[in-house]
Amino acid sequence: MKGYVYILECVNGYYYVGSTKYLKQRIREHQDGLGANFTHKHFPMKLVYFETYKEVAEAFDREKQLQGWSRKKKEALIYGHEDMLPALASCKNKTSHRLYRKLSRQKDNSDPSQPENPNPSVAED
Repeated sequence: MKGYVYILECVNGYYYVGSTKYLKQRIREHQDGLGANFTHKHFPMKLVYFETYKEVAEAFDREKQLQGWSRKKKEALIYGHEDMLPALASCKNKTSHRLYRKLSRQKDNSDPSQPENPNPSVAED
């Protein structure tokens, strides 16, 4: 059975991601305060994005994926900037596997006669 994944923007600017078999009915339920607990607390809201799938299970899987996305990544999708999604998907924190590999290569190329600085954010004299 056909399914939908959708994004609602709540009055306070929060995004809610959901999936359903019946999009119009589900949006009406949210508007009437009968939707999810989250949207009931952040009422009212408007539909800002949706996708259609052949099976509701596919829509549910996509819902879970979108729920894990950052606000900026969701907004790129909402506003049709799909070209920005790969850049927004890359990890930018200090535990990123890319950063770890870069630091490992730098360490491998360092002078073995020099002691290793255990805290590279602190400059040595």
